[in-house]
Amino acid sequence: MNITVGMIKELREKTGAGVLDAKKTLEAAGGDFDKAVAIMREKGAARADRRASRVAEEGVVEAYIHPGSRVGVMLELNCETDFVARNESFVALAHDLALHIAALNPRYVSQADVPEDMVEQEAGAIRVQAEAEGKPAAIVEKIVSGRMAKFYSEACLLEQAFVKDPDVSVQQLITDAVSKTGENIVVRRFARFELGKE
Repeated sequence: MNITVGMIKELREKTGAGVLDAKKTLEAAGGDFDKAVAIMREKGAARADRRASRVAEEGVVEAYIHPGSRVGVMLELNCETDFVARNESFVALAHDLALHIAALNPRYVSQADVPEDMVEQEAGAIRVQAEAEGKPAAIVEKIVSGRMAKFYSEACLLEQAFVKDPDVSVQQLITDAVSKTGENIVVRRFARFELGKE
């Protein structure tokens, strides 16, 4: 398959890869654009894992007020340098995440932030319900595992499907940004306010 300049450019725009890296990946994928994107995402995830231990203390505090002024969000998104914090794509990521939080109302940033007593309470309620339905013990544990995964995907920001592209999780969106910027990016915290609600 002939790899064109247009294909390389499109892959670079989608993934933030360098010219040679994009070309080599397209060649390895036999010219299949979707396969090349998947390969680049895997590489980006590996880079993000290596960068995860680096300190991210720069960044932005993004404020988003939904039209009608009934929902507002404040989000702290951190990166390693002020150079990246001022970058247009980083600021756009912060805005998109704040908009996502306003729309989908996550309660926690990640699974690690869910209080242990909440996890036990949720799993216990699921277990009791499954046992009341007369399910065998082995099936009960599978039900608990599956429903807890669903609970995390609804309650935890990083587990949620991104509101603008449901095929991508918020974690994947951030991982893609890490691969483009070359820096660790962390959602430190957020607060969501809705008029008349605690």
